Amino acid sequence: MKNYFSSNFKLGVLGGGQLGKMLLTETHKFDIYTCILDTSKDAPCAQICNEFYQGSLMDFDTVYNFGKKVDLLTIEIEHVNIDALFKLQEEGLEIYPQPQVLEIIQNKGKQKDFFVENNIPTSPHQRFKRLNELKKGTLKFPFVWKSAQFGYDGTGVKIVKNEADLNTLNDTDCIIEELIPFKNELAVIVARNKNGELKTYPVVEMEFHPEANQVEYVICPARISDEVARKAQDIALKVANSFKHIGLLAVELFQTEDDEILVNEVAPRTHNSGHYSIEASYTNQFEQHVRSILNLPLGNTSSKVAGIMVNLVGEEGYSGNVVYKNMGQILKMDGVTPHIYGKKQTRPFRKMGHVTIVNNNLNEARKIAEKVKNTIRVISE
Repeated sequence: MKNYFSSNFKLGVLGGGQLGKMLLTETHKFDIYTCILDTSKDAPCAQICNEFYQGSLMDFDTVYNFGKKVDLLTIEIEHVNIDALFKLQEEGLEIYPQPQVLEIIQNKGKQKDFFVENNIPTSPHQRFKRLNELKKGTLKFPFVWKSAQFGYDGTGVKIVKNEADLNTLNDTDCIIEELIPFKNELAVIVARNKNGELKTYPVVEMEFHPEANQVEYVICPARISDEVARKAQDIALKVANSFKHIGLLAVELFQTEDDEILVNEVAPRTHNSGHYSIEASYTNQFEQHVRSILNLPLGNTSSKVAGIMVNLVGEEGYSGNVVYKNMGQILKMDGVTPHIYGKKQTRPFRKMGHVTIVNNNLNEARKIAEKVKNTIRVISE
């Protein structure tokens, strides 16, 4: 085993947002030296890594030159210059998840084709390069429209109900998917290291905000039967084995009305659906990512207690310097831990933090989560 701890080893991370910030908690714990590249000088990671570089993650030279400074490179966001990563890999740099995995996942069209080619159950889809091409296609309303690239947190996703809605879509490379009625949106995080060791976290259930299409609550364990949970984990493992990725893979799933499991999409990194694990699991997802990419033994993914995560997003009607109102009230509640991401400016629906609620009783945790959601407010001065 290489000496990663209190040594000259440098871990590079592309992206310095909240996922990077939570990852750095784990690298600090292990005393691993970190270098971060992010577009913003005020990124949450800027003040807490060992070396910080400001620059575009989509610029070839910026990403390539950053990669030359480190011994191993990982990501906290998949929208990065893939050509630079292939060049660095060719020159011998270890990059996890691998560029060939990222290239597929960062384009939703390629991702969906990959599922079909590997017999992974997913909703039927069509791909289109331009809006005109889509308008000429054989369309069955309603359907889900997704921008092929750069979508996140509900951005770049729309439900198209009729022909008039077509005029609200961006003129971009996209996919359309059949709108599948479902009971639940589920997720499974899978960890895989270079030795091929695989571990899955428990299935979680996601409750979404109806307008923003963002996750409001993540509930672990999901309130589903053991049979459905096993099916979801088996399919998540099939996805991970098909990609042969190294690192974490978050697999988002639909549980249909007749209890079939369909893969919605995947993220090749730590994920919103795993934040509960910081308080509720024996090994949280961020430590597990570090273990995976450094080819260390994977940790125990079991939960110690039931965990529910509440996303803290900017309230509608407020933009500017952020204020977290009623923080004292939620801190009085049992089992409540807030995580503030360090973004100084709020705007409607911007992810500003999250709160974890742990309890031996899942129903009790869900009630407290509702209280937290109705108490704390993310507003501006």
